[in-house]
Amino acid sequence: MKFLICGGAGYVGSHMVRYLVANGHEVVVYDDLSTGHREAVDVDVPFVHGDIGDAVTLWRLFATHKFDAVIHFCARSLVGESVIDPYQYYRNNVGNTLVLLAAMREAGIHRLVFSSTAAVFGHPRSDTIDESHPTDPINPYGQSKLMIERVLADAARAYGLRSVALRYFNAAGADPSASIGEAHNPETHLIPNVLKAVLGQSAALKVFGDDYDTRDGTCVRDYVHVNDLASAHLLAVQFLEENEGAFTFNLGNGEGFSVREVIAAAERVTGRLVPHAFAPRRPGDPATLVASSLQARKRLGWQPRITVLDDILASAWQWHLQPRF
Repeated sequence: MKFLICGGAGYVGSHMVRYLVANGHEVVVYDDLSTGHREAVDVDVPFVHGDIGDAVTLWRLFATHKFDAVIHFCARSLVGESVIDPYQYYRNNVGNTLVLLAAMREAGIHRLVFSSTAAVFGHPRSDTIDESHPTDPINPYGQSKLMIERVLADAARAYGLRSVALRYFNAAGADPSASIGEAHNPETHLIPNVLKAVLGQSAALKVFGDDYDTRDGTCVRDYVHVNDLASAHLLAVQFLEENEGAFTFNLGNGEGFSVREVIAAAERVTGRLVPHAFAPRRPGDPATLVASSLQARKRLGWQPRITVLDDILASAWQWHLQPRF
């Protein structure tokens, strides 16, 4: 198949591109490089520099290529930033996505896989979250993603668009080649910040809260390897060949690891101590956030392969030892 990967120079997007090419598919990357990295895309992969809110560039792209499906990763994704500047988030994550969807409809492209988030759920009402959990986002970032999920449901009814929204929990790790990995600015995710602290590239890690009602007092989160996320996206496209409508699936390991456990795993993998200090809780951080991915396993046939925390960290560590960008 031939895919347009919107946001294919970003963290998850670049791993998606690698995965598709390795599985014999044709790919075009479309990215404005506002948060992605041109170096994350191999030179032999066609790359178009552009914004998904640019209808003219999208029209030219769709006139030039015949795509079987679009996989959409483009989004602003910093929760705190979304609270400070919600207009930016609604303009980029919602408004620009509507431009993309309209261009797809005009071009006759009827399959989309959308990168959504666990932030659509808001405060968890159970330790394990499945797709039936109420959606009640507590920040503009989560709201913007949920808005698009609702747009996709309406588009399925009105236009026959087939879509899958994949709600990630905590993407982690890096490709085994160590040639691409996680590189955000600023970096807000735990695992890269743990490894940066080990390497002395940042100050001591701040652990926010050690008095939660968890097994060791620190927050528990579900980490899913980025290559396992990539495999789920391809399975979602294949699922849409046989299924009409708009679907949502949660993606996670189904097992949570505490902050202390992540630190301990990093020390085992690196053979070095992780400098860290405890700080007060952050407002809005739930004690436990773990996915039930039963529906993705049953309906998509998804089976994550890299599920051991040490293995996830080891892949990230190899990238951080010698990042390419």
